[in-house]
Amino acid sequence: MSSNDNPNKGHRQRVKERFLNDGNFDSFQDYEVLEMMLFYAYPMKDTKPVAKRLINLYGSLHNVLNTDPKQLMQEAGLTENVAVYISMFPHVMRKYTKSFYQKGKVIDSFLKAVDLFSGLLKAQPYESFYLVSLDVAKKVIAIDRINDGNAVEVNLCYDNILKKALLNKASFVIIGHNHPSGFCEPSGSDYKITRDLNSGLELLNIKLMDHIIICGDKNYSFAKNRYFGMSYKM
Repeated sequence: MSSNDNPNKGHRQRVKERFLNDGNFDSFQDYEVLEMMLFYAYPMKDTKPVAKRLINLYGSLHNVLNTDPKQLMQEAGLTENVAVYISMFPHVMRKYTKSFYQKGKVIDSFLKAVDLFSGLLKAQPYESFYLVSLDVAKKVIAIDRINDGNAVEVNLCYDNILKKALLNKASFVIIGHNHPSGFCEPSGSDYKITRDLNSGLELLNIKLMDHIIICGDKNYSFAKNRYFGMSYKM
């Protein structure tokens, strides 16, 4: 077979043109997204087999991107450079979200709050907890990652959250965490931390606007469920 008969010739360009024409990855399968990402890690290699093997090994694009780079090296035989490259994408997206909701951005509606916390938490393989501090005009002062846990729970230091909100000179705060299980119903500890923080923040003259739980494509809002007074548009 001559080089002109090679069915893979021009494949990378066709994949890139498909992305450029579509403007998104909506029509791509998981392995195809990963295959295109790997173009830039393997300049001269057919990345489709590598992408398919990773998806088969870890089950989904989400799982591949959230696998520890050391595991990718040990289990999938990737080089350190490729493992780090793949693993950095969720962290880039969280940085992207924080950059978009930078200091001065107004969070005055439930949809904006959910968009923010979804960007911070949606792809996390373990529970994480964030505090968003807002000024009197509901403009972002700071977005603080309070703590990380495991796939089931995160341990929180109540005093540290109050201290951080006070140091940020917040007038309003929104707290949020994720349930990697995809089950949105708040746990007993979720209710307790919400109740305790609401009481503690009131003593500091700071209003708790909401506690949002992100669980995949779903969410739970304590404010929306009338756990306390509404402070923004739904």
